[in-house]
Amino acid sequence: MTESTTETARQDPHPIASDPAPVSFPQDRGCPYHPPAAYAPLREAGPLGRVTFFDGRSVWVVTGHALARDLLADPRLSSNRQRPGFPFPTERLAGVRARRVALLGVDDPEHNAQRRLLIPSFSLKRIGALRPRIQETVDRLLDAMERQGPPAELVSAFALPVPSMVICALLGVPYADHEFFEECSRRLLRGPGADDVERARVELDAYLGTLIDRKRQDPGDGLLDELIHRDGPDGPPDREELIAFAVILLVAGHETTANMISLGTYTLLRHPGQLAALRAGDTTTAVAVEELLRFLSIADGLLRVAKEDVEVAGSTIRAGEGVVFSTSLINRDGDAFAAPETLDWDRSARHHLAFGFGVHQCLGQNLARAELEIALRTLVERFPGLRLAAPVEEIPHKPGDTIQGMLELPVAW
Repeated sequence: MTESTTETARQDPHPIASDPAPVSFPQDRGCPYHPPAAYAPLREAGPLGRVTFFDGRSVWVVTGHALARDLLADPRLSSNRQRPGFPFPTERLAGVRARRVALLGVDDPEHNAQRRLLIPSFSLKRIGALRPRIQETVDRLLDAMERQGPPAELVSAFALPVPSMVICALLGVPYADHEFFEECSRRLLRGPGADDVERARVELDAYLGTLIDRKRQDPGDGLLDELIHRDGPDGPPDREELIAFAVILLVAGHETTANMISLGTYTLLRHPGQLAALRAGDTTTAVAVEELLRFLSIADGLLRVAKEDVEVAGSTIRAGEGVVFSTSLINRDGDAFAAPETLDWDRSARHHLAFGFGVHQCLGQNLARAELEIALRTLVERFPGLRLAAPVEEIPHKPGDTIQGMLELPVAW
């Protein structure tokens, strides 16, 4: 234990008595689809505990499903990253705390106004109309992979380009620029340092600002083109608002789904019984996707800060104290999911919190579900002999301080 961690723990007026020792957060997963083994004490002591961040700061951690739903819907907890006390789990995120983040990093009424502008573009009807285009994209990429022949690296050949192509088409961003914004996204989410994150944001802002200026002169048919002329409570969004929307939609719109496709495929290949049942039609792809979303919980660590004292679970979260929601543990809560360590197509997993909960629940969840259902179903149908093309221990996955997924996924068929 570092000196700073010891001092934080000594000054903490609300320790959780059942916590045997501080647990650092986040940590790397040993297996890419299981929570870190070191989180076990948090699960045992739940639903509310303590973890320490990189700088020794002690924050509350929520691990219980019911408590998470209550607190994620509680307006006394703020998503505003500029509010004093907001918790930053890594040094690179703390270094860019002054950067405002649309949707995810603001509270109502600003959040509600932003969300109302975007909701029409992510409705079930709108996404349903997009499904044929998603299918066409998936088929084209798998055709190319089949022509090339095995082995293939599935992240670069399929998992990443599927959502990149779809979000570009939806937003009206030229896919010809995908290498640029994918690299910016990687640096935004993984750094390695705050300077890298800041430079990536500046570069992406400049690119999107130029694109928006061009669209004002020569409109297209993408979401950005619509937003330029879509009225909110205070009129159409200004240039800076449009850039902020574009950043969050472009980055979140392909990074999360790409990781779910790669890690979902890896998980299926490591669970041959469940894969066989899926191929045989013993379950639907929609059911399988919900269970994979629960089981994998790739976005582990939703962040909030208390605006005022909150009495909960026999403890008091004081105003200004940070709260982190460990999605990987919340979605493995045995009170909410029987046999939570098992990948089970027979359960109803729709109440998982992989997309969050409350007013900040993921706006793009309909799009993500459509992409996952089409991509995974088509992949396993097209390649019945799909298998890993390298030993499990040699296949790298992402570190714990970012969205979880595979860095590479070599496959053959």
